[in-house]
Amino acid sequence: MAVKILKVYNTDEDIYEEIIGEVQEEVPEAWPENKELKIIGKRIPRINAPEIVTGEAKYAYDIIIPGMLVGKILRSPYPHANIKNIDTSKAEKLKGVKAVITYKNTSNVRIGRDPIFNTTVKYEGEEIAAVAAVDENTALDALDLIKVEYEELPFVVDPEEAMKPNAPKIHPQGNIVRGRPSVYSRGNIEKGFNEADIVIEETFRTPVVHHSQAEVHISVAKWEEDYLTVWDTTQGVFRIQSSLANIFHLPVNKVRVICHYMGGAFGCKLSIRRHTVYAVLLAKITGRPVKIALSRKDDYLAGGNRPSSIQQIKAGIKKDGTLTALYQKTVGAVGAYPGSAGVTTPLRTLYKCPNVKTEEYSVYVNAGQSCAHRAPGHVQGTFALDQMIDILAEKTGIDPLELRKKNYIDRDQQSNLPYTSKYLLEAYDAGAKEIGWERRNKIPGSGQGRYKRGIGMATQIWWGGGRPPAFVNVKINSDGTVNVLSGAQDIGTGTTTIVAQCVAEELGIKLKDVKVTIGDSEVCPYGPTSGGSVTAPSMCPAARAAARDAKNKLLEVASVILKSNGKPLDIKDGRIFLKNNPEKSITIKDVIGRSRVGMILGSGAREDNPEGYAVNTFGAHFAEVEVDTWTGKIKIVKYVAAHDIGRVINMLTAVNQIQGGIIQGLGFTLSEERIINKNVGRMENPDMCNYLLPLAGDTPEIVSIIVSKPDNLLSHTGNKGLGEPPMIPVLATIANAFYNATGVRIKVLPMTPEKVLMALKKI
Repeated sequence: MAVKILKVYNTDEDIYEEIIGEVQEEVPEAWPENKELKIIGKRIPRINAPEIVTGEAKYAYDIIIPGMLVGKILRSPYPHANIKNIDTSKAEKLKGVKAVITYKNTSNVRIGRDPIFNTTVKYEGEEIAAVAAVDENTALDALDLIKVEYEELPFVVDPEEAMKPNAPKIHPQGNIVRGRPSVYSRGNIEKGFNEADIVIEETFRTPVVHHSQAEVHISVAKWEEDYLTVWDTTQGVFRIQSSLANIFHLPVNKVRVICHYMGGAFGCKLSIRRHTVYAVLLAKITGRPVKIALSRKDDYLAGGNRPSSIQQIKAGIKKDGTLTALYQKTVGAVGAYPGSAGVTTPLRTLYKCPNVKTEEYSVYVNAGQSCAHRAPGHVQGTFALDQMIDILAEKTGIDPLELRKKNYIDRDQQSNLPYTSKYLLEAYDAGAKEIGWERRNKIPGSGQGRYKRGIGMATQIWWGGGRPPAFVNVKINSDGTVNVLSGAQDIGTGTTTIVAQCVAEELGIKLKDVKVTIGDSEVCPYGPTSGGSVTAPSMCPAARAAARDAKNKLLEVASVILKSNGKPLDIKDGRIFLKNNPEKSITIKDVIGRSRVGMILGSGAREDNPEGYAVNTFGAHFAEVEVDTWTGKIKIVKYVAAHDIGRVINMLTAVNQIQGGIIQGLGFTLSEERIINKNVGRMENPDMCNYLLPLAGDTPEIVSIIVSKPDNLLSHTGNKGLGEPPMIPVLATIANAFYNATGVRIKVLPMTPEKVLMALKKI
């Protein structure tokens, strides 16, 4: 291990940061191709699937502790108001109520610089008070007994309205985050437009959408004197541990955070939220464990969302298809508290263009706070950019696929560094072949009859490179079984399984002999917060390095027993043998038993990313759609996703990630939208009945293709992340296919039947 300055990518902010961290110095040689491996790259069912499907898996909601109280939160019914007074006396006297907290008795508790209750609420659903009671009904009755005196204030829920000089101010400094836009520039944008033969300007809009994860936000807090244990639905147990230690002025070793299982997150559980602090505080006051589980409505109002976007793009291109200039100005609503609505990274990086300028305005509105949502910014940005590429293709008379190939580049345009690997051209060819690209309408909308079909495509770029610090510990037991400790979260993506695969492959043992413990800040070594597609490319190298460390120690002991005299040993199926004499062997169990070492311990860390290279994942999506011109319904006939993600660790879970991302993207494209009544500032669809998610019947045939080879420049396991990439191009792919089918372009999401019919009437 070595301590050094690392340059790590912050996916929350879309920037690089320097940190000091410990990395692996002795890096194993890269694995060979997957076909030469026994476990890696195969279709392996999740090792914890039986527990999940039988209900044995313990999620935060399943935690039941003797004497546990139920916590509930009172939320603001107004989008903007001063709280003039709160009377909790009747609630406190209700039988079964054990504690009530408001701003009046929690002024000394803060999250960073912010109080846990505000005296001015800035959105419908903002927290006003919390109670702990013996059961849920009593807690809800207590909320009804709390009397709040409000002074309603002017509000604004539209970001364009919020930017006007006379708009109600949500924060004293104004409604633009940081008071200014985020600006990026390279080359000379005016020179680029002057060199263009064709210049086009278009505006695209995407709505606020919610994560709608299966498991709502839940926290269970328990104090034992000054020792705190929290079961939390979090993407990072160490981040929550650190936050709670700071908030409650505790040593870190007095805080334990556990999250063994999670029912989805997609970014909304990256950081600590107020309900967790309330649970801990109420447990402290009452001396009893407290569970707070948000309702689905609470989750929609206050659990986080993807910010909206209004994207104005101006593009210049030569007649031969060479891009000369790209300009993008964006406005996005981040809610009532700080966030980022940045969407311009795809435009800055994806297609070769020397002259680029972007301006991004993140705007406060009186609504729930935004947060990361599966490929934050890239999904919205690609929706606009890749439609613009198709528009340019039509204006130049160039096939859209060929135009993308024409502007392909093998270097990152922001850093001017080459990529560690890039197989985008292969993705283009594989996807086009599978969808039958030659069948697309040469004249968009030229099909006849009620049902019109079309084919479209879009491109994807995302980071997904992984990073240190990330650690794994491996313990080989006396019977030859193995325990693995990993601090990263399994947020439903199969991290537990791929970590086990890496260890089993390296040790030459069966997968069933590996048990992985994950998501426990007390017993596991540090792991990164699971988000940004960093988990697999961070933890797999660390897991393999830990297994290699344990393996080296094991072989050293075995060499003495087998009297190998320096001849090389190897392991297969739990037996250690001389490579030049396989008959001379011994089981792992016998090595440990005869040596009386009891167990063998190994530790491993993620090595640093290579200097002088950029790391990204790439992909190309293709879709065939059918449009019912009578009803406006869009049916996805076939969807093809070709991805470059380095080595595949588990083909089964990789395909699952691709399918899940596509289905989530379908919802964003066709039906999902937060609807706020602008007259009263309240959300009209805060439930799964009226917030329209895609259903099983909406799922098309999905063909998943992996075109990449192991990225051995990146790490010795050669894998990159696949969490975000499959969702990124979906919106633009369907929009371009719709245009090819109808000859009409829809630039405002979601593409509901009503919007489709209105667009078709304009033909």
